[in-house]
Amino acid sequence: MSKFVDLRSDTVTRPVPEMRKAIAEAEVGDDVFGDDPTVNALEARVAGEFGREAALFVPSGTMANQVALAALTQPGDEVILDRQSHIFNYEVAAASAISGIQFNALDGDRGVITTRDIAPCIREPNVHCPETRVISLENTHNRAGGRIFPLEEMISIKALADRHHLKVHLDGARIANASVATGISFAAYASCADTVSMCFSKGLGAPIGSIVVSDHETIERARKKRKMFGGGMRQVGILAAAANYSLDHHVGRLRDDHENAARLGEIISSIDGMTLLYPVETNIVVFRLDERAYTLDGFLSSLKEHRVLAVPFGPRTVRMVTHLDVGADDISYVESVLRDLKPN
Repeated sequence: MSKFVDLRSDTVTRPVPEMRKAIAEAEVGDDVFGDDPTVNALEARVAGEFGREAALFVPSGTMANQVALAALTQPGDEVILDRQSHIFNYEVAAASAISGIQFNALDGDRGVITTRDIAPCIREPNVHCPETRVISLENTHNRAGGRIFPLEEMISIKALADRHHLKVHLDGARIANASVATGISFAAYASCADTVSMCFSKGLGAPIGSIVVSDHETIERARKKRKMFGGGMRQVGILAAAANYSLDHHVGRLRDDHENAARLGEIISSIDGMTLLYPVETNIVVFRLDERAYTLDGFLSSLKEHRVLAVPFGPRTVRMVTHLDVGADDISYVESVLRDLKPN
């Protein structure tokens, strides 16, 4: 086998030739001045698909989340979220360092926090305490193995937030995976949040870029925060063209990734010494190694020797993510490698 089967993340995808052509032919302007026509078209398109007034194109998922939170809060405010969320674990404490936000991290059920969890944590006005300002959710949930956040619970959380005059942010980096898996529209998910982020450079296969949707006023605040954080871009229509291509051609095909992940989960479940940690709902597979059979470093090294890449995801825990550069034949090859691995 000449190539690596790279299951480290769906961020490793490379733009397909047709996407590269769209990039090369993109009409561009200066986005900071607001006159890049391809960016403007993308923002209008996504805002419409999410049923919101406006959108803002940004370089990364982390920036999307951070400009959204910054636009919804003041320094000293508190944000309630799940302890395993991406914003809490993988964004370098940006909300605290840059926006002065405090987190109240709750222990959800495999990434899902409920109104029952949240309600007691909403602070009453008190001179000694931060003000609860935002509830942040994640869909699909990375550390919960690509779990889909139930829409019914999102609706309940938004109603709770409205009663307490709070805002809801949805980290929807993989919202397209949730939508394809459930048949629930982007707009239905977005109706449960005040701001929503979505990433183009994961399963959708663009080389870079995320987007935030909200109302006009919030997006204008987010636009200023983007500039403050160093995310103002110029002739970025070349990247917006890739994002548009991904929406045209790579949303429906996420079903293939889900099918490949489900098959991978079944394979892992059938091998002694490996235990699937979570049901496979979308494109993320997380499993634990029996300490009597494998060491984590030894297991990952053995995979790499056989041209398969994965990442550690906790003690004796491995994550594999399917994406558009991984086909059914690749999964068959990974199965042969996993079944032939010797304990180490």
